Formats: sequence, structure tokens, C-alpha cells
Amino acid sequence: MFEPNEREVLRRIRPEDRVLDVGGWARPFNRADVVVDAEPYETRGYYRREGGAGAQGGSVERFTRETWIQMDVCGPRPLPFPDRHFDFAVCSHTLEDVRDPLFLCAELIRVAKAGYIEVPSRAAESSRGCEHPAIAGYSHHRWLIDIDGSVVTFMMKYHLIQADWRYSLPQEFLWALSDSRRVQWLFWEDRFEFRERVIHGAAQQIAELERFVRVTHPYPAWQLAASDAARAALALPRRAARRLFRAAGGR
Repeated sequence: MFEPNEREVLRRIRPEDRVLDVGGWARPFNRADVVVDAEPYETRGYYRREGGAGAQGGSVERFTRETWIQMDVCGPRPLPFPDRHFDFAVCSHTLEDVRDPLFLCAELIRVAKAGYIEVPSRAAESSRGCEHPAIAGYSHHRWLIDIDGSVVTFMMKYHLIQADWRYSLPQEFLWALSDSRRVQWLFWEDRFEFRERVIHGAAQQIAELERFVRVTHPYPAWQLAASDAARAALALPRRAARRLFRAAGGR
């Protein structure tokens, strides 16, 4: 969880509130009364074991072994709680991982009166170098997510994003991103909107990936122009292709 927002989450939670953490295994939110995750209680705190960030949500775990519920959060069964059972639900860096984030969003709204969602920004998830210089984003993440106001939009992380440098952002762009631009979040009350954006066909998927890269401006204009010229040259006679490439700054 983005550290400044941790303080705001704790400020919004009253002492008597019932709090749920969904998907908190790697770094549980200690103020939670109940944690739901696919992984077991005994292995919680992966990031702490790997030398990463410490505890969040307070220094003392409020949940216990008995209130740690190990289950698949994407069904086929709903979360095992009545409607509006919790006053606040935390779901931080989970929605990008799961196979059915729309189901989980619906369940969050059903079981809680308010909550906090945090996911990687699309810029971070589209950048190479998070794990490997040749891979965009994290290898286990399934979705590119946009949060606009109270609307959360999920788009499949199409495999084509790994196929060409023009479809993702360079490692240097990731290095320059501030912590606040590597994530996006939503504080919600009562409900929020969520949807999936589906793009059919490789050509349309490439167009969307390239559109995002171009509006983000991670590459100099001459590099994009030379790339466009080289691509166009593939469909031209050899002599015309050479003229076009030189006009774009090539030699």
C-alpha cells in the first residue's frame, strides 16, 4: 500500500469498525479483523521475509489464525460473509493478480460499506524493468487497470505488449516514475463502478497499446518517426523505401 494512503485508511477506520483485508497475504493489513487469501496463515508476510517493506496497518496483528480465511477469492463460492458485514474493506495489489477481478469487486461492494482499492498504475504495469528489462510490468499480473473517478476499468494485459518495444514503456521511464505515479487508488463508500474493456483482434490491440505509449511520450519523436518509416518501408519497393527511411532521419 502507498505509505501516505495507509495513514488515511487508518484515519477513516473507527476503533469499533469491523475491517476486512482481501488478498493481504504478502503484506497483511494489521488492523484487519479478518483476512481472506488463497495462501495459508503460516506463510503470511512474504514481502517482510524477502527484505521488503515492513508491517502496515499498525504494528500489531488484529486478525488471528482463526480469522484468517484461506479460499479462492474468485469463486465459485462468494465470500463467506453477510451483506454489509464489514465497515471497511482493504484490497491492495490484489485485483491485478486474480482471474476474475469483476467478481471480486462485486463481492467487496456486497460485504463492506466502504473501502480502499490500490493497483499498479497503467504506466508502471506497461513499463519494462519491473522484474526484467525485457518484460513489461510484473510477470504474474493479468490486467492493465485504469481508475477514473469512481470507475475501475480492467483490460486484459494482452501478450502483444511483450512483442515489440513500441507497445510498452522503457525501463528508464519506470526509473523516473515517482512512488505516487507507480500506483493508483480509490477510496469508496457504498459502491463504485467497475467494468472490463475487451478489444478484439491483434490489430486493434496493437493500436491501443501504441496509443497509450504515444500519449505517455516516453520516446523521442525521431525514434518513433524512424520506426514508422521502417514499418512503412516493408510495403514499398526497395528504392522508394530507401528514400522514405532517409527522409525520416535514417542513413
